[in-house]
Amino acid sequence: MSSVDVHHVVEGPAGAPVLLLSNSLGSTLQMWDESATVLAARFRVVRYDHRGHGASPVPPGPYELADLGGDVVALLDRLGVDRAHVCGASLGGQVAMWLGIHEPSRVASLALCGTSAWFGPPDPWLDRAATVRARGTESVASAVVGRWFTPVFAERNTSVVERMRSMIASTPREGYAACCEVVGRTDLRPDLAAIRARTLVVAGAEDPAVSAEMVETLAKGITGSRVEVLDPAAHLVVIERAAEASRLIQEHVSGVVEEETS
Repeated sequence: MSSVDVHHVVEGPAGAPVLLLSNSLGSTLQMWDESATVLAARFRVVRYDHRGHGASPVPPGPYELADLGGDVVALLDRLGVDRAHVCGASLGGQVAMWLGIHEPSRVASLALCGTSAWFGPPDPWLDRAATVRARGTESVASAVVGRWFTPVFAERNTSVVERMRSMIASTPREGYAACCEVVGRTDLRPDLAAIRARTLVVAGAEDPAVSAEMVETLAKGITGSRVEVLDPAAHLVVIERAAEASRLIQEHVSGVVEEETS
């Protein structure tokens, strides 16, 4: 499938190192609002919506992970960006890994947040996709957002939870379902050794979607990777622990930039 012109926003100083933020399944670039405020003080931050999400086009499925990665390459080309530091959450983390494996010359560093090279057997993902196609994203929104945050955070931050639930519910059903199938079909474990970019892995200690074993697979599979586990935090660690996650991402990218310029 050919690339699509995904919706994006660019913030931060012109000429600063480019940091691209890639979203989770069912979210838009607005999931990064708090982090982008911090990160754009130092980096040229590019946020975008996956195909089928937010304000991006919704081509008919099926999609492949290579399609989502190709959209990023096309976006970088449109922006005239040769290399970017790439940070992805959940599905966005898989897109980031794909770029590190297949487009290494475009990747200055990787930050993988609440993600896995493989999210388990495909059947639950394919079943969810079928449900969304039949009944819409509203039918799964509450259950999905219930896995994104710890119960304590959810109880104390009802407006955040509702905003994210509404984000899922407003995602076009075909875009969500086709990307859900991408997650179900993706297994990057055999290819992790091809990643050469400096990599930071940020995990939530209470993430129901990413087990400790999945985090260990990333740590062992990507040479020289660094792992930070934030506790408490569930799947969307970049929102639940936005300040800490943003600091870790900023330090990671800054460290790579300093190495390259020294």
